[in-house]
Amino acid sequence: MSAPTPTPTTRAAGAAAPPPTAASASAPAPNPTNCKVILANNIAKRLHGEVQDGLAALGRKPHLVGFLANKDPAAKMYADWTGKTCVENGFDFTLQQLERESLEEAIRAANRDAAVDGIIVYYPVFNPSRDRTIQYIVDQRKDVEGLSPYLINNMYQNIRFLDPPANVQKSILPCTPLAIIKILEYLQIYNTILAYGNRLHGRRITVINRSEVVGRPLAALLANDGAEVYSVDVTGVQRFSRGEGIRKQQHAVEDKDGWTLADCLAVSDVVISGVPGDKYKVPVELVRDGAVCINFSSEKNFTPQIKEKASIYVPAIGKVTIMILLRNLLRLVQNQPGTGGSSDACAAPEASS
Repeated sequence: MSAPTPTPTTRAAGAAAPPPTAASASAPAPNPTNCKVILANNIAKRLHGEVQDGLAALGRKPHLVGFLANKDPAAKMYADWTGKTCVENGFDFTLQQLERESLEEAIRAANRDAAVDGIIVYYPVFNPSRDRTIQYIVDQRKDVEGLSPYLINNMYQNIRFLDPPANVQKSILPCTPLAIIKILEYLQIYNTILAYGNRLHGRRITVINRSEVVGRPLAALLANDGAEVYSVDVTGVQRFSRGEGIRKQQHAVEDKDGWTLADCLAVSDVVISGVPGDKYKVPVELVRDGAVCINFSSEKNFTPQIKEKASIYVPAIGKVTIMILLRNLLRLVQNQPGTGGSSDACAAPEASS
């Protein structure tokens, strides 16, 4: 896992556009009388059932190997949490703590080891450029985080399967972005009346973070499912979209010159924030009344006052993310030759998952 981008700047809000509508979820209403706080544990329980059904059908324990090559206490805590969750849910986990200069060869050895089903690296290790090289070393058949070049390309190109035209083996997606997708499905932000792959049509979503590991992939996934996404970081605002009437097969990106966070929040049904550190807070006064707000930072990007504006607030997503990690590991095993592809027990109906 990698750290998101720093905080964006804001100015006075621009004029708000008319809110979009969707049949399966309530559009933001003015002056909500209360806010529903949704805990990640409730959403993770549903995914846990899928994972356990798939594991029972598999008949063996998948083996995940984690590589920790930094001194970050948060990374060590996440690695320990990964191991604990794996063991509690019927998976094997091995943590290798090593010097960072030894990491590349250790990953190559795990790529060759038939006893290893999945690989996770706890980032950051070096710098963004060199860490990207490490992502490229991980064998895509064992890449539980979905960060290897082939899988990332599939995601950005909106290619959802590894085996066309059979379309049995789903491509692996990055854990945290996919966790947020599953949360939006749980909240019925996805409109199931619409066609598979178009179920966010009419939604406007702001994502405050454009890191290569979380924010940018998340914006791409949401746009590929039909949303109009405003991606915000310190460099400015970009719009991810499949165009008017979602006519394009995959999203396109355009710079929104002159736009700020305030302009984005004024028109957004959903606000998703993942800025690292404890200093950044989303300006509550700029959030639309009745918006759905999700925090994926390890710190709280929303103050308690968000409950006075939001209709739904998800304060943390960690338990969903770890279930997605196990789900991805199970899919890697199911995609191995001789297993018959992805099992129905772990195949979710939504387009992005």
